[in-house]
Amino acid sequence: MSEQDEKETDATLIGGVREKETRTKRIWEDDSAENGTLTDRSLELETPCVVINSSIVNANIAAMAEAVGRLGVALRPHAKTHKLPQMADRQLAAGATGITVAKISEAEVMASGGIRNIFIAYPLIAWSKLERAARLSRSGVRLIIGVDSLQGARRISEVAVREGVQLEVRLELDTGLRRTGISLGHAVRLAVQIHALDGIKLSGIFTYRGAMLGGAATLDLKAAGHEEGLLMASTAAALRSAGIPIEDVSVGSSPTARFAAEIEGITEVRPGSYIYQDRMQTAFGLCALEDCAGVVLATVISRPSDDLIVIDGGSKTFATDVQPGTAPLFLKGFGHILGDPDAVLERMNEEHGMIRIQPDAPYKIGDGIQIIPNHICSTINLHSFVYISDSSSQLVKTPVAARGMLE
Repeated sequence: MSEQDEKETDATLIGGVREKETRTKRIWEDDSAENGTLTDRSLELETPCVVINSSIVNANIAAMAEAVGRLGVALRPHAKTHKLPQMADRQLAAGATGITVAKISEAEVMASGGIRNIFIAYPLIAWSKLERAARLSRSGVRLIIGVDSLQGARRISEVAVREGVQLEVRLELDTGLRRTGISLGHAVRLAVQIHALDGIKLSGIFTYRGAMLGGAATLDLKAAGHEEGLLMASTAAALRSAGIPIEDVSVGSSPTARFAAEIEGITEVRPGSYIYQDRMQTAFGLCALEDCAGVVLATVISRPSDDLIVIDGGSKTFATDVQPGTAPLFLKGFGHILGDPDAVLERMNEEHGMIRIQPDAPYKIGDGIQIIPNHICSTINLHSFVYISDSSSQLVKTPVAARGMLE
């Protein structure tokens, strides 16, 4: 048994009790499926649940690693999608230089799983969180912290000096999303101030922008990635001219990473969703439905009318942050129902998902339905565990280790 298989088998130990491993084919390729449904005999998992296809995961990891690797740009995937050290291990084995997280608690989970190079792409402000960061850095992890203000940097400096460590930071820049990040026009002044603080090493700059061009959402991913890359590369040059020895220029989301990496001066990209892919990525044209490694399996619990079925998954099962009908993708519904392109998951309550169907669609109460969610990252965070196929196509119930790590 390989090391990876051992990790996945160990994952079935939950609370000291070994969970039943579902020994079946990949759920979404069951021979008994008709129009995307699964019969009672093939439905061996309690629903709703998320099923992850390892073969597709590995192919997605390899594709992104090859795409950015041939450009000589480092890959630091965001673990927000999978939230699993074992998936981070796969990414590192394929050439990633480290991983990205958003919270100190996520960094601690990854470090406990053996990950030793972690970037927290988020401002740490609370004293307690900075103290935890100092402890993690002292343990031998290369830990990098995001910062976008002088106040935040001074807090990092104070904790670093008090704890006797040097904390590595990257300055976050706002390149148009209007979220966290210092404006480009104020970046040089702030960087000079941070660079002068004790206990801090300012090693780079970073941004998150997504699919934006000229300040608006776009489907022109190449132009968006190039614009993002050029903004960051020119800012890095200005910082170096001011005497700041910037090493890392980090950009990119899954939609723009490959294109931003084409710009000279970009040293790193941080895509996340690509490992599993989702309906949003397919709508961007980045992948096919067959490249989506994660599906939600749900069960039809009611058919109150010819044109409506209700499933046992609602807003506690599917993420709602990518809303239907919004620019630039204008998606229909909250997910793609495999095998039935006419069906639309158009409404949800907490425990109910209402799917509009054709009156002659052959759905029955008890059928299993496979749905690719609009946004896989925030969907995974709603689930305490996922089922991951191993090398023998068995499904292993695996706790989502960094799920719900909010602090």
